[in-house]
Formats: sequence, structure tokens, C-alpha cells
Amino acid sequence: MTDRDDIYQTHLDKVPDFRFDTAVARVFPDMIRRSVPGYAETVAMSGIIAARYAQAGTHLYDLGCSLGAVTLAMRHALTTDDCRIIGIDNSQSMLERAGHYLALDDEGPEVDLVCADICNYPLENASVTALNFVLQFIAPEQRLTLLSRIAAATCDGGALILSEKIAFDADEQQIQDTLHHDFKRANGYSDLEIAQKRSAIENVLIPETEDVHRERLLAAGFSKVIRWYQCFNFVSYLAIK
Repeated sequence: MTDRDDIYQTHLDKVPDFRFDTAVARVFPDMIRRSVPGYAETVAMSGIIAARYAQAGTHLYDLGCSLGAVTLAMRHALTTDDCRIIGIDNSQSMLERAGHYLALDDEGPEVDLVCADICNYPLENASVTALNFVLQFIAPEQRLTLLSRIAAATCDGGALILSEKIAFDADEQQIQDTLHHDFKRANGYSDLEIAQKRSAIENVLIPETEDVHRERLLAAGFSKVIRWYQCFNFVSYLAIK
């Protein structure tokens, strides 16, 4: 049982920038379920895609693994022998809870959890990398470098799963934002919570358009980019090397 997300329930005179701290780690499963439409499907399908593109004797990375949901989805879905799954996150609070979940579920390939900055951590011999709702928190000028490092570390025939909140032209943006807020209200968030969360995240999460994502993935070294899922303004891509 996880705690209910009540972080923005009370009026704050000054809303601090969003951080993946202990308070967020405590409520993260509830927060992301009620905030990101299609999150459960994205996690489950990340496991299925990983099983398709995993190669024996390689690494599978879950970059920005948070509580390890995609890490576990990969572990459950894999049928390829001799793979190692490596979950990396820079939040020790998140990794402590991820370690607890992994300890309760020790079936399948070996998993390493590493507290590190994914922009600096050395990647190698990868057949599958998941970068789900993480790139949007990386400074825009660092994104191509990170994706290029992932592509360079990826075996031929390997893949990157990239999920992001994306931006649209002004008319569609208004519609997508309205639908996203309706989704949050349907999941029990008040208008105050929605407004304060938006204030907390607006300078931290920087979304980009689909064209920018596609062009950058190709520039990074991937040969094909497929949008395999979308729910409102949340999109998942499969980039194949």
C-alpha cells in the first residue's frame, strides 16, 4: 500500500520547484498514476518491447528508474538468457524504495541499482534502454549528448524506449492541457493541487514537440523512430539502431 499524494493539497505561499525528494518518493506511485495518463500501459509495454529487442549477453538500462517499475517490467518479460538490468537514478530516496520492491520480487535476471547522474554514467553493451519521462527533466542543451551516448552504447538492432510529455502548437496545446487537467480532476486532484503542481514543475519539466524529438533521435544515431503510444500529451517512441 502506498501513500496518497497530498503534497499540494494545502495552499503554499511560495511553491518550490519540483524535486524527486523523500516526500515525492513516499507518494510517487499514487502521484504518477493520477498524473500521467497511460502510465500503467507505458510501463507494461516497455517490458514487452524490451523482451523483443533484448540480446543475450547485453545490458538493459532503465535510466531515471525512480521506484523501478520499468526495471521490474523488463525483468518479468525477459526470456533472453544472460542479460543484466541496470537501473540508474540520482535520487537516493527513490532507489531505497526501488530496492525494497526488487527484494520482494527476486525472480529473473540480475538487477543492479545505481545512484548516479545518467548524463555522466558510462553506458556499454546495451540492447535496450528505457528513458521514460526523464529526458524532459534534463536541460535541453544536454539532451542530444545524452541520446548520442545511448545510441553509441547500443548494439546493432537494439532499441531505446523514450516516453515524454510533449508540446503542440498553440491551438492543440490548449485542448491537450484541458484534457490532461480533466484527467487529474477525474483522479481526485483539486484545482488548487493542479495549479500548485503546475507552478512547481513549469521551470523543471521542459517539453518539446514531436518533430524535435524525432529529429534529435535520428541525429543521435538511431535509424528509425516509431511513435507506439499516445494518451493526450504523453507520448512513447521506439528508436531502433
